Amino acid sequence: MDVVVGKRLSFGQLHFGSARLGDARRTRRLVKIADRIMGHPGGSLPQKMSGWAELMALYRLVEADPVTHDAVLQTHCRRTQELAGQAGGGVILRLHDTTELDYTHVPALHDQLGPVGDGHGRGYLCHNVLAVTPGRRVLGLCAQLLHKRREVPAGETGPQKRAHPRRESLLWLKGLDAAGGPPSTGRWVDVADRGADTFEFLAHLHRRGCRYVIRCARERALAGDDHVAVDRIHAHLLAYTRDLPTLGTRTVEVKRQQKTRRKPPRKAREATVRIAAGPVTLAPPHWACGDYAPAEPLALWVTHVLELNPPAGETALEWILLSNVPTESFAAACERVDWYGCRPMVEELHKGMKTGCGIELMQFEHADRLEPLIAVLSVVAAVLLQLRQAARRADAGTTPATTLLPALFVQVLSGWRYADPRRPTSVLEFTMALARLGGHLNRKGDGFPGWLTLWRGWEALRMMVMGAQAIGGVKCV
Repeated sequence: MDVVVGKRLSFGQLHFGSARLGDARRTRRLVKIADRIMGHPGGSLPQKMSGWAELMALYRLVEADPVTHDAVLQTHCRRTQELAGQAGGGVILRLHDTTELDYTHVPALHDQLGPVGDGHGRGYLCHNVLAVTPGRRVLGLCAQLLHKRREVPAGETGPQKRAHPRRESLLWLKGLDAAGGPPSTGRWVDVADRGADTFEFLAHLHRRGCRYVIRCARERALAGDDHVAVDRIHAHLLAYTRDLPTLGTRTVEVKRQQKTRRKPPRKAREATVRIAAGPVTLAPPHWACGDYAPAEPLALWVTHVLELNPPAGETALEWILLSNVPTESFAAACERVDWYGCRPMVEELHKGMKTGCGIELMQFEHADRLEPLIAVLSVVAAVLLQLRQAARRADAGTTPATTLLPALFVQVLSGWRYADPRRPTSVLEFTMALARLGGHLNRKGDGFPGWLTLWRGWEALRMMVMGAQAIGGVKCV
């Protein structure tokens, strides 16, 4: 999927070729397995593998003690750091988010995993840190944590919960630490949704010297007496933020939202919003809600985004964004908004892991054998998200598909779609042709193809490439 100067390496070689698994033969096997899964990302493991012998080789690999989740993921995360260092010294966004991986369907795992869903299911909390550019180019995973939620005993006190090393709120801090320091060039900006809005995490970001944009989830007391807006002094964050003078207006994209237990359905739209920003100093919570000693006020900036005249029946879009990056002008505030606007990309990664790669379909009866494959499938999803996002970029119609994909894949798909395998094909044309192969009709009202459609197209294309290789005696490079 990626090209390097001088030669083209396979997906497995690029992302797992230097994995340290205690034996070079294990690393070679991991590379072969990763390449096979990349060619057949959907379905269960038996469907991804070419036959019984290859499936047994996979099982033997994950049974080896050195083959752990962290050992498998390490090479990919190091590559992400290298790509960030090659990004020209600009901003790199690290998108933080957590999703649940549900393995309730495997009874043997029930005692090995933690509660998910309504508490009756069993699985992991999977915390991902995804690196992207502000232009929405996907670089890869910086870190991934698999957390087993604990059963909280009845009567456990607040101090006891805060002192427990496996409390869930520590995932944000551990994810930040696992993602490592910034590349030699450029700068990180950590971006997260409301789940990360804890004083403990904000204080940890300040101690680490990290830049961030986090969406506010709760009311907060302000420190000092300098929080003035429209000639009034405010003691709390929300009232102060909503009273800030408007810097300007612009449009933002509102994503379509399916109905869930917590959220109502929402149609996609472009919203006209007002933008305001100002400095704030947050006071530490009166009651301790984590470990942030010493409990000192945090000086930062707040940006307010509020939709003007929302459609009838729709709730007005409102973002209150906290950041320690100075935000004194309309242009600076718009930059913070654009950074936060990239955050849904990590949710697209989660959809790719589940819908596209079938990460929850695996049937392992031992958690330590399941976890290395979670790492492999997550990397597959991240790389295919890179292709999907490339098709959405403004230059997708002019960027040659061969800059991201093996030439044989492009030739075969061009021959199928345009009856001309030598036809120059752009990233956008390749993606839409791939979607058409997967059943997408490419009508104006159909929208951009989803993960499942692209996966069907990819698997069909892989079979066509194998046929071309069998007939022509060529190799996919």
